[in-house]
Order: sequence, then C-alpha cells, then structure tokens
Amino acid sequence: MDVTSVFAAFGLSGAAGLNAWLPLFAGALLERVDAVDLAAPFDELSSTGAIVVLGVLTVADFVGDKIPAVDHALHAVGTVIAPISGAVLFTGQTGAETDIPTLVAAIAGGTTAEAVHAGRAVVRPASTAATGGLGNPVLSLIEDIGSGLLTLFAFVLPLLAILLVVALLVAIVVLWRRARRGLSALG
Repeated sequence: MDVTSVFAAFGLSGAAGLNAWLPLFAGALLERVDAVDLAAPFDELSSTGAIVVLGVLTVADFVGDKIPAVDHALHAVGTVIAPISGAVLFTGQTGAETDIPTLVAAIAGGTTAEAVHAGRAVVRPASTAATGGLGNPVLSLIEDIGSGLLTLFAFVLPLLAILLVVALLVAIVVLWRRARRGLSALG
C-alpha cells in the first residue's frame, strides 16, 4: 500500500471541508496536465466540461462565501457537498495506488471533510455574532487559503498535509469545547 497516497487523500479531504470545490478543481486541473493520476472514474473530472463546471463552482463559492447571508446558505449546502467532495477526492487519490476498498475510502474521505466542515459551521456563527458579520469575509478568505494550501501540500508534501488536517481537527475540538463552556457560563 502506498501510504503517501493515503496521507494525500486525508489532506485533500480536509481541504474539501474548508472549501468543497477548490480541491476538486485543482485535482481536475492537475489530472488534466498529467501531474497527478486520479483513479477511474474520477479521472473524468479532468474533462473540459467538468473543469469548466468545477471552475465556475469554485469561483461562485469563493465570491458567495464573502457575502453576508449567502455565506450561511453556502455552508448549509456544504453540509452535503463537502463530504461528497471529500469522498470523491479520497477515493480518487487512493483508488489506483492502494488496496483500500472503495467504500472505506469514501467513508474516510466523507467523514474527514464533514468533520472539518462541521468545525467551520461552529466558528462562522460565532464570528457573525462577535463581528456583526464583518469578520466573515476575512474568515472565509482564511478558509480558502487553508484549503488551497492543504491541496498543494496533499500533492507535494502528503505527510505535512495529514499533520495539518490532524492539527485542524484538534483545533476545532478545542474551539468547540471553549464555545460550549462559554455558553454554559452564560446559561
């Protein structure tokens, strides 16, 4: 089994939790130029039509997530899209390189992406409450940069990518616990 493919898959799935479309778009572009090899049928993401659709969705999400109210709608949709994206990315990354069954890969990718997305779902309302929504575009940009960096590291430095995903998940748990304690103190 190629463990670096598994590390990369976790990095891509974590990136999908921050921005569901960006790692799919990047993976499709990299497949198109033969920089990476996605397992069939996920290699079809590199078709011209798929790249155009993924590019449009990536830009729409990037812009929409900076707009108050639209960002919350996108996060609601992301509850479904992020785990699907994570499952596709994990399965596409590990399918040709490992003996991991497709169902296990899909569950691992979907769970990783959804865990990260759930962390976003906890942080964003707190940002809205604390800043009146003014901090949300900045937070969104940080999420986009994080997704882009995780995607890059997944393909270039997979060990770093998985370490960053683990650190991100730990930070989410810590923030969630602090928020719960803060709410308990108010109630």
